[in-house]
Amino acid sequence: MSAPIDTMCENNETLTGKKRRLESGVPSDTGTDETFSGFSVDKILREDTRHKVITLQGKFEGSEDKAVLLLEKRPFDRDSVNKLLSTVTRTKQTLKNDIYSTFDTVPDPAFAGFKTTMIYPATEKHIMKYSDQEVWVVRETPELYNSVTLPSIEASNFSIQWVYNILEKKTEADRIVFEDSDPENGFLLLPDMKWDRKDLDSLYLVAIANRRRMKSLRDLDESSLPLLRNILKKGKLAIKDKYGIPESKLRIYVHYQPSYYHFHVHFTHVKLDPPGSGVLHAHLLDDIIDNIEHDGQCYKKKTMCFTVRENDDLKKHYAEAGYFK
Repeated sequence: MSAPIDTMCENNETLTGKKRRLESGVPSDTGTDETFSGFSVDKILREDTRHKVITLQGKFEGSEDKAVLLLEKRPFDRDSVNKLLSTVTRTKQTLKNDIYSTFDTVPDPAFAGFKTTMIYPATEKHIMKYSDQEVWVVRETPELYNSVTLPSIEASNFSIQWVYNILEKKTEADRIVFEDSDPENGFLLLPDMKWDRKDLDSLYLVAIANRRRMKSLRDLDESSLPLLRNILKKGKLAIKDKYGIPESKLRIYVHYQPSYYHFHVHFTHVKLDPPGSGVLHAHLLDDIIDNIEHDGQCYKKKTMCFTVRENDDLKKHYAEAGYFK
């Protein structure tokens, strides 16, 4: 919680720094707004033309600390489309072919905003995470999980204190949509920071389990079923009650590998196509429950595929183990 709750994927890990969603300006610790006038761009880390997101690395004037900014174009507001077209400030035709035409169109500044997420101060790990990198597919057997993946996770110093802050309601308490306080089978449900909480077709929430000993799919077994069923049932009901969206409009899944190692479940609108929802990353919660009901040790015995990127610690550990040849 983006990560924000992730990328929470994808994107909300902060070590000693802070990650915030910005509507306009940079909120200071006192709650006042400041502009980005003191920010200078050092490099473009990544540009995602499909999802209309660009990631920048830079610094604020007077500081040597690095910052990462994610700029994301907002979806169209259906209620304001007529006003948007009537306030266009400039239109230039770029193509004309029979009945087809294309234009470069510049809207009124009031309709030209974008959402900004800031990580500041950003560590080298944050910069690597949000940089464009080569990608490889890993076919992880249980043996590889125990000999390579698990030691890599345990050696990682990437803090998830921000998750515990949410569970303890030290931060983001005002964003909680639903809470089940049971220490074993309860969870918190809150919006992912990639969602603007306005466009219901882009709905994105994350359920964070109260249990702290579960890192990923590999830790699930028959003892996890009450928790999984509880998240599935109450998460769907909470979304229906608050947003009016039925379960038939929801995609409910778990990432493997996850972007942070505390068990959590993603709830997105079926129309949304967020990063990490593809077959090499997302496992439907319904399927997970069904698999464990048939074999309680399924995810401890199953071979699973996932992707790693060039600068991921996990990729480096697999390379050291001679996996990539």
